[in-house]
Amino acid sequence: MKRLHIPTWLERQRYLLDFTLSSLGRRKGKNLALTALYAMVVFGLASVLMYTQALRGEAMRILEGAPDVVVQRMVAGRHDLIPADRVERLSRIRGVQEARGRLWGYYYDASAKANLTFLVPEKFWGKAGEVVIGEGVARTRLAAPGEPFPVLASDGSVVILKVRETVPSPSELVSTDLVLLSEPDFRRLFGVPPDLYTDIALTVPNEKEVPMVAAKIRGQMPDSRPITRAEIARTYEAILDWRSGLVVLVLAAALLSFGIVAWDKASGLSADERREIGILKAIGWDTSEVLAVKAWEGAVISLSAFLVGLLLAYVHVFVTSAPLLTPVLKGWSTLYPSFRLTPTLNPFLVSTLFLLTVVPYTVATVVPAWRAATTDPDAVMRS
Repeated sequence: MKRLHIPTWLERQRYLLDFTLSSLGRRKGKNLALTALYAMVVFGLASVLMYTQALRGEAMRILEGAPDVVVQRMVAGRHDLIPADRVERLSRIRGVQEARGRLWGYYYDASAKANLTFLVPEKFWGKAGEVVIGEGVARTRLAAPGEPFPVLASDGSVVILKVRETVPSPSELVSTDLVLLSEPDFRRLFGVPPDLYTDIALTVPNEKEVPMVAAKIRGQMPDSRPITRAEIARTYEAILDWRSGLVVLVLAAALLSFGIVAWDKASGLSADERREIGILKAIGWDTSEVLAVKAWEGAVISLSAFLVGLLLAYVHVFVTSAPLLTPVLKGWSTLYPSFRLTPTLNPFLVSTLFLLTVVPYTVATVVPAWRAATTDPDAVMRS
């Protein structure tokens, strides 16, 4: 005697999925439009979150080489030049391994209509009269190695420097507007006396001693402001969070539109969908099987839109360098750095986005189906 084949749970779900796909195919236009709208919402949110996360990672990697503490002098609430004799005083504070005076400043370039950052590195590999420029400066100034680099000094005279080379592009996030030069050239251009620095950088080997060192500096030099690397990192994060929040606010209209669609889906089924459920119930389908089909329907649409939106966001951010978000989140007004972000996909970010987009829509498709499936089939088909 031949035994009846009883489908396993997995086979049963495969049959239900096959039926769901054929059912979705009968309403192809409506479902494709819904999936496209859904995917665009996911694309916008994922792009902002990915780009902000990648920029935050780049900033944190750059800050790994920053000084442990930067000491500035404050006069009338503003940053002022700091006397060179404080380098020795700061180096004697317990916990400080090294204190070094730094020279840097901003220069408005009228030809590029942008602020350039002039900096004297700890070890400048060029000669007096030479500069090393960032990729952004080279693009806007059309300057190449060996060409002259005229700069208007603080006394009104024009100083002609020579471009030695450009900073390698992998570091362009931090160096796009950078001009490196020797100490004598910097003091000549900006009129900074030999006994003054822009600020003082401290090296504190023990990270736990940084707050104590900062407190000692405030006590010994009341007009000084110590800034720790952790504080700089928090400032970067706050700026990126604020800017990404603005973009998310702009996307609120799209989120509202999608919310209206999801609410409409949850409020009831179309006449064709109700008739289909009634027919399924009439031919012997269980309520659980009807709900499973509707759950599969919501999962297929939401998961497809989620994956498409996530893939488009990944390409937008890490392949094309996020052209839609660059003006808002990078922060440069003229000298935009040209660089590729390190591809990263935060599992927490993906799971949060999944829970906020896929799960609500899937549930929204099951609720009205449950109402129809628990009603008399004849009444459902007549409605």
